[in-house]
Amino acid sequence: MSRVVYLNLIVVLLLLFIVGCGTRPSFDAGSWLGSDPAATSLRASNESTSAMSPAGTNRISIASSKPVDAYVVLGHRIKSCWFNAMDPLLPKHVYLADVSPSGRKVQITIHHKKASGRAGAATYAIFFKQEGPYTVVLTQNRGMPPYLAAKMRYDIERWKRGQSNCNKAMPKPAVPKTAAAPAAR
Repeated sequence: MSRVVYLNLIVVLLLLFIVGCGTRPSFDAGSWLGSDPAATSLRASNESTSAMSPAGTNRISIASSKPVDAYVVLGHRIKSCWFNAMDPLLPKHVYLADVSPSGRKVQITIHHKKASGRAGAATYAIFFKQEGPYTVVLTQNRGMPPYLAAKMRYDIERWKRGQSNCNKAMPKPAVPKTAAAPAAR
């Protein structure tokens, strides 16, 4: 083959590569994030102010995704719901993300917003870790008020199941189980 043919082939492959990198594949977030309740494991917390544990570390297993893929989906929802310009859930907080070059270590931290607009003390952390074929999402309350931590945990759980809206509903408080009254004789 001539040099012109090789050159044209290289140009075409280069253009296909560039175009391919600029597109985003579509997918069904519900099946991608895994909706199997058995795939979800939550670590118990000492504090029980809601159905979702607002304090401590929680785990959600996301089926068939890499940490960076889970971060892209959940990070987008977090920014659009908790930090939107019109009605943010966290107007006094800042969103920071840390993604390693390999994409294996991914972390989102929520910080108090200083008067300068910069990040202050971390109040909530979300970690994305690969465990076998799953990505596990760990959350840790580092100082977020319990009602906000419960709402954040509630949203992450909904998004894991495939919902994508910015629901303003708060989680229902956990109802303590009462002991059954002894049967009358």
